[in-house]
Amino acid sequence: MVRAEPALAGALATAAPAVDSRVLELAVASLDCAQRSTSAAAKRLAVIDYSLPSTQPRLWVFDLGTRTLLREEHVAHGRGSGDNHASRFSNEPGSLQSSLGLFRTAESYVGRNGYSLRLEGLEPGINDRAFERAIVMHGAPYVSDEAMRQLGRLGRSLGCPAVRPEIATELIDEIKGGQYLFAYYPDREFLAASSLLACPAATAPLSDGGAYAGWSEAAAPSELR
Repeated sequence: MVRAEPALAGALATAAPAVDSRVLELAVASLDCAQRSTSAAAKRLAVIDYSLPSTQPRLWVFDLGTRTLLREEHVAHGRGSGDNHASRFSNEPGSLQSSLGLFRTAESYVGRNGYSLRLEGLEPGINDRAFERAIVMHGAPYVSDEAMRQLGRLGRSLGCPAVRPEIATELIDEIKGGQYLFAYYPDREFLAASSLLACPAATAPLSDGGAYAGWSEAAAPSELR
C-alpha cells in the first residue's frame, strides 16, 4: 500500500465532521486514481457510507472547488443488502443488492422512477455491471420520515441509491455529467479487490492540485468485516 496525502480528505472532513474521516480518505484515494486517466477534473464528489443504518443521513455531496459540504441526506439501499443495516453487496444482476466502490455519473433522464441519474461503475468485478443492472440514482417515496416511523427503517430499492423525492432533482443536477459517487462499506473483499484503492499511478508525485496518493493500511477502518 502507498502513503496518503491528506489535504483534500482533511478539508472535506472539516466541512463534514459527521462523516468518518477514514471513509473520506478512501473516497478521495479512489477519485484521485480515477482522475489520473482523464483530463477533466471533477467538481463534485458524493459519498455514501453504507456502514450506517438507513435511518441516519449517510449520503454527502461535496463541492471539490470550494471544499464545502453541499448537502447531507438519507439514502436507501437494495432489498438484498439488508434491512435497516446493509451488510451484503453485489455486482450481479438479480441480486437486488447495492454495489460498492467508485462510480462516474452519466446523464440524467426521466424513467419509471421519474428524474434519474445513470451511474457508470468504475471498479471491475465490484460495480462495473451498474449499467447492465440499471443501477441509477432516483427519488423514491419510501425514503421519508413516514417510512422510518412505520418500518423502523427506510424502504429499500432494487439496488439503486434512492433519495427523497423532494430533493432528487436538485441532487441529481448537482452531480450529473462526469462527477463521482463513492459507496463504502468495511468489506474486506472490496477493500482488497478495488483497483482504484491500489492504483499504481498513486505512487507518482502529486501535482499542486492533487488530492490523494492512495491509501495506507493504517487509514483503513479497523472494524473490517
